[in-house]
Amino acid sequence: MQAELILDARNATGECPVWNAREQALYWVDIPARRLHRWSPQDGTTSSWEAPQMLACVASCGDGSWLAGMEDGLYRVRPQEDGTLATTLLIDVTHPRPTMRFNDGRCDRQGRFWAGTMFMDMGEASVVGSLYRYEGGQIAPLKAHVTDMIVPNGLGFSPDGTTMYLSDSHPSVQKIWAFDYDIDTGTPHHRRLFVDMNQYPGRPDGAAVDADGCYWICGNDEGMIHRFTPEGKLDRSLAVPVKKPSMCAFGGRNLETLFVTSIRPGGDLSDQPLAGGVFALQPGVRGLEEPLFKA
Repeated sequence: MQAELILDARNATGECPVWNAREQALYWVDIPARRLHRWSPQDGTTSSWEAPQMLACVASCGDGSWLAGMEDGLYRVRPQEDGTLATTLLIDVTHPRPTMRFNDGRCDRQGRFWAGTMFMDMGEASVVGSLYRYEGGQIAPLKAHVTDMIVPNGLGFSPDGTTMYLSDSHPSVQKIWAFDYDIDTGTPHHRRLFVDMNQYPGRPDGAAVDADGCYWICGNDEGMIHRFTPEGKLDRSLAVPVKKPSMCAFGGRNLETLFVTSIRPGGDLSDQPLAGGVFALQPGVRGLEEPLFKA
């Protein structure tokens, strides 16, 4: 199966693709560029808006605005005609160290927003990452359930919402866990190893869950997208023409397209000139519509 390049975006760190079903358009971010992007498959047009901080994860609020995890907190952002994002701070976060930011994030099936934080210099392997749940105007660090994180990543929820997935993509960890998830209280428990990615090509990065309940994870550094069954068994692996796919999301009219963002590192890119692009795969399965954030 060949990946189709839909946009030679040249994103430094393309992340968090989200299919907006109402608009039939794909949104994603470029973290260091501080930009939210939009691509319309109907006419091939793209739009871009700049934020005052790095934004790493977004969730649609359903009214044209977005909930965004940025550097120092969670914001409501809204695209403006002048190419900027109007931002309203919803809640700030006191990080344990300077130079931290939010990383991977998404809503659970009930519309609660989940996001992890990380220390920006991954070389330090600083175990200060946290996982947060945001709902009702309150943010809660889930330290009682999720500890010892360096780069929280790979958030996902089963179709019925009763299983939560989370990974740590740092090279020294490279593991994915599953949790039983209480959909009434929004609480994960019974943490267990789901997949040890040290046994497969690539570090675990951003993820998506399909309608069959299978978990798709980007194999960063190895140009692969892996599909694991709910039992943690590798079902298939798909290749993309770049080394660092970063996150995947289902979209398209019937949610049958798997969109993949990627990272464009520095240095010689002669062997991967499309690095930083956005790709589309037709995996033969349907995805799930991304839940809206419920304020």
